[in-house]
Amino acid sequence: MFASFWRSIDRFSVQHFKCVITELQKIKVVNEHNWEYVVDLLQCIVEIVTYGDRQDPLIFECFMEYQVLADFVRILKTSENSKIEAPLLQYLSIMVQNMDSEQAIYYCFSNGYINNIISHPYKFDDGDLASYYVSFLRAISGKINRDTLCLLVKVHGDAVVSFPLYTEALRFAHHEEKMIQTAIRSLVLNIYNVSDDMVYQFILTPPVSEYFSDLVHRLRDLCFCLDVILYDKGEIETQKRKNRLILQSDKIVDELYYFKDILSVGKPRLTKLVTENLLNGLVFPALFSLLVSKDNDESGLSAVTSLYIISRLLQIVGGRSIVNNVACVILYHFLNLNARVQSVGNATDDHDGVKPFAKCLSEIERTICYTPKLNGAEGISENYLGAHWEDFMSGFRTEEICSKRRGILEFVFSEDCRLLLASIFLLLILAESKDLDCFLSPIIGLCGTEDVMMQTNSSSTSKPADGSIFTRFVPEIVNALLKVLAFQQSLSAMMLWHVGWCLLKLLNFNREGLNSDNLLLFTTLYDQSRAHFLKELDGIWFDHIPDALRTEWESCISALELSSHYKNPLFILEFALHQQSINGETSSYFAWQRMDDAMKLNTFIFKSILAEKPLLNTIATSTNDSGTNQTSDVSSTSFGSNVSLESGIPCQIAFSNSEIRDVYVIPVAYGMVGKLLLAEKHPFRSRHGVVIAIAPLAGLCPKIDEGHPSWLLLQIRNFDPQFYTIKARDNNRNMADHHVSDHLADGRWTLGFRNEKACKEAQFAILNEVTKQRSAVEYMLAPLLQNDLGLAVDKR
Repeated sequence: MFASFWRSIDRFSVQHFKCVITELQKIKVVNEHNWEYVVDLLQCIVEIVTYGDRQDPLIFECFMEYQVLADFVRILKTSENSKIEAPLLQYLSIMVQNMDSEQAIYYCFSNGYINNIISHPYKFDDGDLASYYVSFLRAISGKINRDTLCLLVKVHGDAVVSFPLYTEALRFAHHEEKMIQTAIRSLVLNIYNVSDDMVYQFILTPPVSEYFSDLVHRLRDLCFCLDVILYDKGEIETQKRKNRLILQSDKIVDELYYFKDILSVGKPRLTKLVTENLLNGLVFPALFSLLVSKDNDESGLSAVTSLYIISRLLQIVGGRSIVNNVACVILYHFLNLNARVQSVGNATDDHDGVKPFAKCLSEIERTICYTPKLNGAEGISENYLGAHWEDFMSGFRTEEICSKRRGILEFVFSEDCRLLLASIFLLLILAESKDLDCFLSPIIGLCGTEDVMMQTNSSSTSKPADGSIFTRFVPEIVNALLKVLAFQQSLSAMMLWHVGWCLLKLLNFNREGLNSDNLLLFTTLYDQSRAHFLKELDGIWFDHIPDALRTEWESCISALELSSHYKNPLFILEFALHQQSINGETSSYFAWQRMDDAMKLNTFIFKSILAEKPLLNTIATSTNDSGTNQTSDVSSTSFGSNVSLESGIPCQIAFSNSEIRDVYVIPVAYGMVGKLLLAEKHPFRSRHGVVIAIAPLAGLCPKIDEGHPSWLLLQIRNFDPQFYTIKARDNNRNMADHHVSDHLADGRWTLGFRNEKACKEAQFAILNEVTKQRSAVEYMLAPLLQNDLGLAVDKR
């Protein structure tokens, strides 16, 4: 009915707009019979207003004169059918999003219309209403600024008492749908960026400020779930557990980045409250239970998970307050120990610019006892360490305080590789943090001499004392890491790379180099690595070793030089999952994986020994010429190519679902390239053939069948490493794991010869060409296989 009337006049004219408004005002109640008609009216109004905001000012003047928004509110409140709510919110969102003029925005935000629509008691259990509602809220937040925000708050005296846009949005802060969560967080950040002091007073005062403690509680719940996955004793496949760890850790990382976004707003009062909640609700409980109350783990998190979470927090959120509070807590025992030792030796006076440990200890106690006051605002607790300070200190007042195996050092010297790596990783993050106070850097002892002197010249702080953590214990820590590399044979190459990363980080700061014990361990490690290297030269992928070595060298350099602030500590959680499970597997896929892993480990060893990229010999084109015509350049030989049959050995083969075919087998090696060609006689050229099949020469393993001495059995590599990218291997190895079944079954060729003698001749010819190909590879790798390389350790 109404559609036919629209066609009689200009759709975007003021006259038409007034007609539509009149029709809407005639609606007294929305019910099952007229709700679709009302939806059409709302859509038409929004389309005309959106057009008028940009093209015709008279339309929006009409919109204000007739107070159309008031009719929207009336329709919403008098509706007997909730079906009207979703389209009304959708059209309002479209209208607000497309408004450009300040006049239009000011009008819509005035008179409480928007707040009334926001505060309406919707029933969000029906369909997609929540999505439309949140989209509407986000559209509103996208138009607010410092001038328009005041139109959306209710003020009594000099205080904000109501802010529906913010408080109603927080109801969806933890919605199960990720898109809704993301929209709410974008809305919240928009508000934080434009709020004034009065609005912040409202946001940072209970009960509204409980949002921040709820965020921390949510983060803790995610950490508990991560811990459960890590120690799940159920029979779950390694890859599935790894995928669950990755998924859960990604959720935690998302939460941490949201905290970072909030802190990046740069409002001091907001920063203080959020930081306080993080410290008291997550950091201090985890560190307290980690370092003191191990028998009564108050946080409920394992040591590995706690160290992982704190490391991730420092990497992503960071900030001077969090970094230095973490450093103060974990260094407290070490300073307490050294303060006592110096006290016994009467070494309490300042000398050589070195600050006594006792003075550093008092500064740390002041740092971790400090609690910011926020005009009545409260965090999760007033101050976690303040309430537990006596317990915290009493944990270090026992006779065990004299043992270096207390506090963070207990984990540094743990026999559990995960705790060893996790604690070292945390200390490395602190040591490389730009936010770490200069009086704390020398205590860790990982800063280089120039950095320390620069700090000393720029402040009253000191250079690192001989008793700093890494200066004092680095030989023992290096020894522990070398033992993991040398004797943990069940670990994957990627895990050994992570251990190597920690090792090289420590060696970079160790001016004295390796002591005799550690040098012996490193030599043992090199000998083992070289033995694995030589073993792979006898494997079925020896022809890929030079390329794998070049590729892994570049990856190794990038991985080992990565800053601790950019290295994902997820490897700490995955450590127990990366057990080698391919021993005994014989397929070409698993053999290639073993070879590739061996190259990973070798590139780390070579990187430790060689200052520059390892040199490889260049192979001249005539180095391994077999003297026959077919060795011209086998790299260009493909299916259908014409080849000479002079050196070919006649035989028969039956491919699957095919009849027996007469062919010639031609093994040929040219440098590091080797192929086995099967060719049929050319129909017109008697001494030439057409290639019908090609197999890599390496990995053929020719074997004469015991029951049929004229049959030669060949194994054909089916796995293609080109589709197994370096990026996929480094980031998520499950690309191959999910498709491993595709690579398990290698090809099998059975060649039938005239007699046993011809079969043996063919076997010898293949082995001879394989030997030539392997010799070319060994010649290229000769600089890396010298026996004396194990002694050329860089003593930095």
